[in-house]
Amino acid sequence: MKTQATVSQPAAAPGSPLVQVSGALFGIILLILAAAWLAKRFGMGVKGAGSRGLKVSAATTLGPRERVVIVDVEDARLVLGVTSAQITLLHTLPPALSVPDSGETKIAASDFQSLMKSMLKRSGRS
Repeated sequence: MKTQATVSQPAAAPGSPLVQVSGALFGIILLILAAAWLAKRFGMGVKGAGSRGLKVSAATTLGPRERVVIVDVEDARLVLGVTSAQITLLHTLPPALSVPDSGETKIAASDFQSLMKSMLKRSGRS
C-alpha cells in the first residue's frame, strides 16, 4: 500500500510580520474612515473659508459644462455664466428681499390650498 503524503503550505503564523503589517494597515484605514465620518457628522469640515459674504442662491445647467448661477453678495446679486474655462458677469440685480415670516408663509399656503381646491372642483375632479 502506498501512502500519499499531503503537503500543505504553511499558514501565516499569528506573530509573522505580514499579519502585523496587514493588521496595522487595516487599523489605520478604519481610523481615517472614522475620523472622516465624525468630521462630516459634526460639521468640522471646511465651509467656504474664503467665501464669507457669498452665497449661491440659484443655479441651472445649460450644457455639460455650462451653468448660470445667481450669487448673493453683500450689496447685490450677480448673475454669472460659468464654463470650464471662465466666469462671466451677465447681469447685476438689486439685493434680494428679506425672507417672509412664518405667519405670512402660512397665509400664502392656505390661500394656495383653497385656490387648488376651487380649481379642482371647477374641473369636476373632486
